[in-house]
Amino acid sequence: MKRRVRALKKLQFHTLEIESNFYRELHALEMKYASVHAEQFDKRYKIVKGEYEPTDAEADWPEDSEAELQLAALARSVGGTTEKSAAAAAQLSDDAKGLPGFWLTVLKNVELIGQMIHEHDEPILKHLTDIRAGLFSGDQTGFTLEFHFSQNEYFSNSVLTKQYFTRMSPDRRQPWSYDGPEIYRCRGCDIQWCKGKNVTVKILKKVQRHRGNGQKRTLTKTVETDSFFNFFNPPTQAIDDLNDDDEEIENLLQSDFEIGHFIRERIVSRAVLCFTGEGLDDDDEVRAFLTFNVL
Repeated sequence: MKRRVRALKKLQFHTLEIESNFYRELHALEMKYASVHAEQFDKRYKIVKGEYEPTDAEADWPEDSEAELQLAALARSVGGTTEKSAAAAAQLSDDAKGLPGFWLTVLKNVELIGQMIHEHDEPILKHLTDIRAGLFSGDQTGFTLEFHFSQNEYFSNSVLTKQYFTRMSPDRRQPWSYDGPEIYRCRGCDIQWCKGKNVTVKILKKVQRHRGNGQKRTLTKTVETDSFFNFFNPPTQAIDDLNDDDEEIENLLQSDFEIGHFIRERIVSRAVLCFTGEGLDDDDEVRAFLTFNVL
């Protein structure tokens, strides 16, 4: 009986390998359609940026409550939901080029992301002009998030990237946990901050008196501070290389993987619905969606 059970387990593992081949082909199919999606996202970029004004035919879509939702979204993007803000938003919607603050509003409207954004991040995120997601395969498979920025006074990068690496096949060490592609590692990028503009750190100053001669000196210390842009500086370890005492890092990575997957699947693909509020889920639905496989 033990031999038969071992044989069944081996068959089970082969079944998982067949599933992994399916997911590899699905990944290849997604890459095939990436260029088609890119065409649609190019059109969206031009409309948001104000480089293209859609025709009446292109804007032929039932309004329902969409106009009111958009007005509320614009009101938030210019500073709140008061009558004064709404009036400013109404004027903005008439005079503005494209949709100012579109991506900042998108991110703030999604609770999962909005809680990462702090007051000092918002002036920078107003320069965010596009978010894209791309797939890669070969020796490694996964996806890349690209955050495009207009020229600004905060950093010299035009694009900030975040890569997520996925394991397509079951891990023989823990094969029964396999339920499809698993994110196991991510990699951020170096932000080329302009002098004095790095919002991910703050400088603490302390005046110290010399015990011998009584002279004073000022000591400075740089410490990390909360910021959305810490998203681009994640832990470098692969999650399955962590030890039992690395629970804090593991939790950070788990959260990061969920956020990255959510941005790719929901925010990039449904940005306008996040902007208007029509595509937002309640907490339970978001949690259910985030059951995408992370180790």
